[in-house]
Amino acid sequence: MNVVVVESPAKAKTIGKYLGPDYRVLASFGHVRDLPAKDGSVRPDEDFAMSWTLDERGDKRIDEIASALRKADRLILATDPDREGEAISWHITEALKERKALDSKPVERVVFNEITRRAVQEAMKNPRQLDRELIDAYLARRALDYLVGFTLSPVLWRKLPGSRSAGRVQSVALRLICEREAEIEIFKPREYWSVIAALASADGTPFEARLTHLSGNKLDKFDLGDRTAADRAVAAIRAAAPFAVSAVERKTVRRHPAAPFTTSTLQQEASRKLGLGTTRTMRIAQRLYEGVDIDGETVGLITYMRTDGVQIANEALNQVRDLISRRHGKDYLPDSPRGYSSAAKNAQEAHEAIRPTDLNRHPDSLGRLLDRDELRLYELIWKRTVASQMESAVFDQVAVDIDGSGNDSRTPDGNGVTLRATGSVLKFDGFLTLYREDEDEPADENGNGGRLPDLNEGDRPALRDVRPEQHFTQPPPRYSEASLVKKLEELGIGRPSTYASIIQVLQDRNYVRLEKKRFIPEDRGRIVVAFLTEFFRRYVEYDFTADLESQLDDISGGRIDWKAVLRDFWKAFNVAIEGTRDLTITQVIDALDAALGPHFFPEPADGGNPRLCPSCGQGNLGLRLGKFGAFLGCSNYPECRFTRPLAPVDPNGGEVDAGPKELGKDAETGKTVSLRKGPYGIYVQLGEQSKEKGAEKPKRVSLPPNIAPDEVDLDTGRKLLALPREVGRHPETGETIAAGIGRFGPYLKHGPKYKTIPKDENVLTIGLNRAVDLLAQPGGSRGRGPSTPARTIGNHPDDGKPVTLHDGRYGHYVKHGRINATLPKEIEPDSVTLGEAVQLIAARAARTGGRAGGRGRGKAKASPKLAEGAAPKVRTKSQTKTKARTKTKAKAKARARKAPADAAVATAESDAD
Repeated sequence: MNVVVVESPAKAKTIGKYLGPDYRVLASFGHVRDLPAKDGSVRPDEDFAMSWTLDERGDKRIDEIASALRKADRLILATDPDREGEAISWHITEALKERKALDSKPVERVVFNEITRRAVQEAMKNPRQLDRELIDAYLARRALDYLVGFTLSPVLWRKLPGSRSAGRVQSVALRLICEREAEIEIFKPREYWSVIAALASADGTPFEARLTHLSGNKLDKFDLGDRTAADRAVAAIRAAAPFAVSAVERKTVRRHPAAPFTTSTLQQEASRKLGLGTTRTMRIAQRLYEGVDIDGETVGLITYMRTDGVQIANEALNQVRDLISRRHGKDYLPDSPRGYSSAAKNAQEAHEAIRPTDLNRHPDSLGRLLDRDELRLYELIWKRTVASQMESAVFDQVAVDIDGSGNDSRTPDGNGVTLRATGSVLKFDGFLTLYREDEDEPADENGNGGRLPDLNEGDRPALRDVRPEQHFTQPPPRYSEASLVKKLEELGIGRPSTYASIIQVLQDRNYVRLEKKRFIPEDRGRIVVAFLTEFFRRYVEYDFTADLESQLDDISGGRIDWKAVLRDFWKAFNVAIEGTRDLTITQVIDALDAALGPHFFPEPADGGNPRLCPSCGQGNLGLRLGKFGAFLGCSNYPECRFTRPLAPVDPNGGEVDAGPKELGKDAETGKTVSLRKGPYGIYVQLGEQSKEKGAEKPKRVSLPPNIAPDEVDLDTGRKLLALPREVGRHPETGETIAAGIGRFGPYLKHGPKYKTIPKDENVLTIGLNRAVDLLAQPGGSRGRGPSTPARTIGNHPDDGKPVTLHDGRYGHYVKHGRINATLPKEIEPDSVTLGEAVQLIAARAARTGGRAGGRGRGKAKASPKLAEGAAPKVRTKSQTKTKARTKTKAKAKARARKAPADAAVATAESDAD
């Protein structure tokens, strides 16, 4: 027997069917080992020795593999075909060696780019050994991310209270977003005008031309800077009539199809065309890769989805060319297959592009097997792959210059008016018959218009009308998920598998928010970037980060030693860290205040002092740092105690309307549907609260985390208020599956079972297939059974007992002995550290007196017995009032300690692949 190890249970089940009874296929459930989330896991002083630990889940997996190996002849590692997959295989091997479970059994590594019977069986015939260079590249990346996270983040916590963390790549992505926002804030629109002439050819066909030359000089963009200049140009055009065609330029332009999808281009197009976020896109792609049941056999629908390669296999090329010939005809098939190379900086192109495993499996044939988003993404991949091998589109482009003949227009001394008309006509659609990168794109890439009348030199078109058009320059657009991924790829920062996690971390840490599908930096994110740029500029430089990525690629290619890269990095980085030890809070505040002043205090229109304190009218507002983070305060403290949460000051003295936003009237009830903000977040409400005693409260529904407030219209509001909704009937039980929003967020309900809907999926649109899939997945249900530790974080420093992380009915929590402490939403379960867990447990124990679970009130304390014959104590009125005041003050202090949202314990995360 042979033991085969893959990452996921779904792959294990599928591959087990392909290989038969001589193979036992087990799942590792991803990584089995990791660096302990504590200081000292990577030790530069010991030549970057690294300590790895098995969590409880990984321990069970290794036990299962070791047990299976006792009766096996060999171990076959079939994890994903990338750097991370190689690392998982290495971890499994090392963990088995530590247990002496391998003995002398051979260990083989196999890789396949698609989960199909043919691909898996072919891979089993061609095993290899573990790739040491890929493993070294993984170790270097993991060590770099750990050293940055666990060395730089504590500096942030000490010098910048309330900040979260500073990841190696995450911080650079955040800098991009913040710098773009700063460009937008300082942008001042500039007015300019263009002049359009309406003309007609000799046969009366109308067309338009734009003024390009005036007084014999070519017009630049801002030469017509106001209405007066535009009106003069209009008068010059009228005076220059009649007009004659002076030049006609005709040319044929070919537009070529785009390459097949890489990870980043798939994320970009899925965002633009389908409205899917990067995390959601990758999750759907993972399901398509792992496959669906087709005629009793699970078949992977697409090739591996983490790649920066753009080439496709010869077998697939032959298949797609045959398909094009059959479905579209010979005119749409190039004479030879198209070849592509990646334009992305640092592209490795180690794997195929993302393509369907079988090009003959048309999207129309999968409608009953996939949910809506799965089908849309598969169709996008299928069309892009086929289009990439089709003939180019052909356009006829025409440019016509038309000169005025009046007032000696051809001489520099005269009016010298020249108009230009351009047109573009699609002559052969080629690949455009199947796929366009942008559905809203103009007729051609130069923005030219449609067909022009047949014009020749010497023709005299008639002038019908002239109109001036006003324009204003626009600020650069904020980054969308698609444009941010594109920019990171252009700069050579990060890798295909990291983009989704980078973007997710920025949102989870509340460094940025997504509004109208565009990133807006939060003030805490801007402060972190300002701090890093001021005191650690080299480590958030784009070129520096890209150069590190290049060095990691050199390691994977065997061109450089991985520890040499770490030594060079650590030598300079450690000096930079040491240089901040004597940095005072005052120095930090002054630097940040200077950097962020234009953001928080924009110049008012009346030219007054934007920093003037609105309370005392004497002091100036400035950035201050408190226990729980930054805020704006008056320089006249302590005489003036005015403070304001971080937010730009409105230069006109206005305030943002925090009242309800009316969305419209509900057609059924006639009541108003409104969007409101309460103490627990944004929600939708039907009707108004009656002031009559005992009146029924209006229906309210919290806004799901994946719906932005500015995206909520009347239709969305009504759908939310109509929840829970019926998704469909379970194919096995026949019972109804419902989707709704409860106390703990969006959920699915099937009989007595509840399942949380992932935050990147929409409770309003989730389909039956996806609902059944989620309900079948282990964990995450809100059952009442005993929970098992998700992982052991470490041992408590006081008693040495384990501190564990659990996923319970009410979310994630940490546990030590009998004390449970809820994990704040600001802390990622996967990155919680032992220090954070200990602090949370200590805080919980202090509040509950050490009672088990920390939820109930516990037993009431028995009243102290009076000594025999003693009289009970009687308080005077003044004593009673004094005690009441003391309790009130204590409660107020407790509320003040809890109030800031920034009070959650900060954590360092890794940007590892």
